[in-house]
Amino acid sequence: MFKFFSRKKKVDPQIPVYLTNTLTRSKEVFTPIQNGYVKIYSCGPTVYDFVHIGNLRSYVFSDILKRMLLLNGYEVEHTINLTDFGHLSDDGDHGEDKMMIALKRDGKKPSLEAMKPIADRYSEAFMADMEALGNATPNHYARASEYIVEEIALVKMLDEKGYTYETRDGVYFDISRFPAYGKLGNINLQALKDGARVEANPDKRHPADFAVWKKGELGWDSPWGKGFPGWHIECTAMIFATLGKQIDIHTGGIDHIATHHNGEIAQAEAATSKTPYVRYWMHHAFITIDNTKISKSLSNGIQLNHLVERGYHPLDYRYWLLTGHYSSPMNFTFEALDGARNAHFKLKRFIYEDLAGKKGGKINAAYTQRFIEFLNDDLNTPGAIALLWEIVKDKNLTPEDKRATLLSFDETLVLGLSDIHKGDIARTLGVVEIESLPDEVKELIALREAARTEKRWADADVLRQQINLLGYVVEDGANGAKVTKQ
Repeated sequence: MFKFFSRKKKVDPQIPVYLTNTLTRSKEVFTPIQNGYVKIYSCGPTVYDFVHIGNLRSYVFSDILKRMLLLNGYEVEHTINLTDFGHLSDDGDHGEDKMMIALKRDGKKPSLEAMKPIADRYSEAFMADMEALGNATPNHYARASEYIVEEIALVKMLDEKGYTYETRDGVYFDISRFPAYGKLGNINLQALKDGARVEANPDKRHPADFAVWKKGELGWDSPWGKGFPGWHIECTAMIFATLGKQIDIHTGGIDHIATHHNGEIAQAEAATSKTPYVRYWMHHAFITIDNTKISKSLSNGIQLNHLVERGYHPLDYRYWLLTGHYSSPMNFTFEALDGARNAHFKLKRFIYEDLAGKKGGKINAAYTQRFIEFLNDDLNTPGAIALLWEIVKDKNLTPEDKRATLLSFDETLVLGLSDIHKGDIARTLGVVEIESLPDEVKELIALREAARTEKRWADADVLRQQINLLGYVVEDGANGAKVTKQ
């Protein structure tokens, strides 16, 4: 876990950091509220089920953002929330409560006590996925259920300032009291009102008014009756509690822009009168699977453990994600993941085999500058990945310097390049020791080596194909034959 910081460090990056700000719809030079210190909040999952690989893009994105800032000398404090109650399946105020869906699925009677073990189970699974993907642990994993006092206090503050009204089913934020509502994403409120279905909630004054408290038979006691805080209130209250009233960067998916994040801005700035609540809003694009939106209803929500079961390493998926820019849609296919796995494998093998023992090199300054330029340019990870391969192919760079430079860059990209020097490297790369092979394969390898020695190349090729049919691949290198299992 990152340490807590003194907040006294001064940072003046020689290469400016540029981030695309959803609020201004432009790429801007990054300037934190407090020099040298950056506060980031990332919308976390509702922990009622396992997250899918599309969800996980959000956290690889925020991890690279954080590591880029650390690379530039900033101190970073990061919060990810865990919504462990009361989030509706719709980002507005419609749909079925997700935790209730989980309770029904598990045959449990609705209660706060029954929700906790479900939330704990899926929170732990999410954290395990985070670790497997190489994502650094945030300073705060903020569980919504642990900030009820702060959430109720925030609703009270809005109520006392006249920003809310009460209905039969809850307490709503009156967006007419906040003229700037919808500025994130430039939402057309009149068009929204003209196209609204009145029957959705006839008690709401405007279809964009959002719940800050939802009444119900379950939940916590409050001045407005038993119930749950609204989803937007949860995030804002946890930001206030863990990071303060104003933060530098807020991340999330593009689906959060219209409703969730506009709601956060309205209630935060209405409550504190501090503007802006967030300096830089950053949103990642969706991932589709075979050009279809990922949805549990379509049963195409592939999980990270599904990839592992099919023989992929979690960092193969991270590599694939980094080959695309966070703001661009990506289409997941197993063919695409195979390509990423092969490239990732070749990169690790290059360090293990070609650069084995090449220690004591220096990190190349020119490549380092280009690496930082790529990342500082709105997290251009495709450029950074391409730069790795440029280093691999550079004949003017010594092996020692290649190794030092690649491993240095991997501290930010986290592709596991340094891990191959720990533990069982043969297992990591799939290399099989000749002595451990089946006798039939060993005999074919010996015959092939004899054919190569006698320059009977056609016979050697036939023997290679026979080895392939048995499930092994043989490659010839400077240090002899290398055998891997397919």
